[in-house]
Amino acid sequence: MYTTLISAADLARHIDDPQLVVVDCRHDLVNLASGREAYAAGHLLHAVFADMETELSGAKHGADGAFRGRHPLPEKEALAATLRRWGVNDATQVVAYDAHGGMYAARLWWLLRWIGHEAAAVLDGGLPAWQALDLPLSSDPPEPRSAGNIAVRAPFVPTVTVAEVLENIESAGRTVVDARAADRFRGENETIDPVGGHIPGAKNRFFKDNLHNDGRFKAPERLREEFGALIGDPSQAIMQCGSGVTACHNLLALEVAGMPGAALYPGSWSEWSSDPARPVATGAA
Repeated sequence: MYTTLISAADLARHIDDPQLVVVDCRHDLVNLASGREAYAAGHLLHAVFADMETELSGAKHGADGAFRGRHPLPEKEALAATLRRWGVNDATQVVAYDAHGGMYAARLWWLLRWIGHEAAAVLDGGLPAWQALDLPLSSDPPEPRSAGNIAVRAPFVPTVTVAEVLENIESAGRTVVDARAADRFRGENETIDPVGGHIPGAKNRFFKDNLHNDGRFKAPERLREEFGALIGDPSQAIMQCGSGVTACHNLLALEVAGMPGAALYPGSWSEWSSDPARPVATGAA
């Protein structure tokens, strides 16, 4: 069972395993059609496609009308229904991949852990690592599978609400880590959300810093050293980003580093900044 990363070579050896479901998570935050178009042009054999906007995210507004962020968590039963449609059972090994170093695949990895499914991994290095081994792609739709029976179970991962993050500004008991690029963290060059800046007191760890230049994750000891300089007890850390997607990359890196227990703030900056009553910080600190 793979629970964090899987290499392209290992995945190739198991690609025809009936207890494996491979999921293509390619996406673009600006061009929402690009992931599905890339999937249609060529994907890993047997892979299904996951739509970030409709399948890996939920409704942007809650029952009270409040904005929940650009990529709120889906309802757990809705997520399970999607997984069953893909053929995922309780014993299925799920492997998520993208072409962006796990930027989007880590979201599905985290969601699976959120509904209590442990056998979830990200293809280390993504599609480029697969192609570097001259492994084949297919443009054919995957063969139909029998519906899966995955059940929603107790989560392996915690979350926090916007109210808890707001309360933490006063208590400063937990370390908030923002996965966005440094310029967006400082409040510069913000092109996605209407307000630039960051949650007061947050620290910055750009998710791409988890990777080597080839898009593969750094070694566990290296990640442990780098995250250790930012946070103490991982169980007292909160990971966030723009909309709760790339924060999952930092959570995956922490798991690879042997530092589990950090929480995800799903609404992240997009939810936080939507209310002008919430404080905003700019600059490097």
